[in-house]
Amino acid sequence: MSFALALLSACGTTPNQAPVVDRTIPPPVKPATPSETAQVARDERGLYTVKKGDTLIRIALEFGQNYRDLVAWNNLSNPNDIKVDQVLRVLPPESNGVETAAIVMPPSDKTPVTPPVAKKTGPKGEKKPYTDANLAELQRADNGKDAAPAATTPAPAVAAVTRPSTPAPAVPAAPALAADDASLSWVWPADGKVVATFDEGKNKGVDISGKAGQQVVAAGAGKVMYAGSGIRGYGNLVIVKHSNNLLSAYAHNRTILVKEGQSVSKGQMIAEMGDSDTDSVKLHFEIRQQGKPVDPSRFLPNR
Repeated sequence: MSFALALLSACGTTPNQAPVVDRTIPPPVKPATPSETAQVARDERGLYTVKKGDTLIRIALEFGQNYRDLVAWNNLSNPNDIKVDQVLRVLPPESNGVETAAIVMPPSDKTPVTPPVAKKTGPKGEKKPYTDANLAELQRADNGKDAAPAATTPAPAVAAVTRPSTPAPAVPAAPALAADDASLSWVWPADGKVVATFDEGKNKGVDISGKAGQQVVAAGAGKVMYAGSGIRGYGNLVIVKHSNNLLSAYAHNRTILVKEGQSVSKGQMIAEMGDSDTDSVKLHFEIRQQGKPVDPSRFLPNR
């Protein structure tokens, strides 16, 4: 009786345990950068799909085009009225997308490689119960093999599988300069200390500090492609086109002194330095090659 009570007591005090569920949170997916999105959005036909926050002027800058050309190519009645998911032509219709380079993906070593499997041609082994007689029989069979080895079919050779090595991610090189581009002559757009250098993905040009009203000059001869404040983050902006491939941008000006379509010479004053759409007086200067920001130090003289 006491044994039964003890058993019941033990059963009554056993705690109830809830099943354990493994709730593993998958790692967050890294969103694509705006430049990656732009590269994917423009297809081989020279078309671009408008994203949230885009303006026609910014799209034109990203692809190295004059926004007025985008207006003409797309028959836009109002350049300020573009909509998300609207498809725009960003290359001249006659170019047929020849300026768009194909993206070649490097080989990956994450793809599983299955080596060839040698097919077994020998008879299947017969399973026997363990007895002294069966053990003796197996030993006699082994001794017979040692005394007179039978000819065996050589195992098929397994070809060595070489995995392609994955190259280290290389920094994409800027396109080579055309003969006309290489012959262009450049000067610094403003005097002052460089407070921020080119860093692809973070700073698309160089920042030069100075005083309000200080002169900003054209870094090279060309034609004013844009003069205004239509791109958020650039303030009062001047864009000068120097060739079919190269343009320069001058941002955060206090006053703009040139007009669209005006030809300017190297060293000509085009604006006054300011702090429009930024937190300090400075000039943000960019050089773009085929719409892609490149390091201005490749072009500007040493000083």
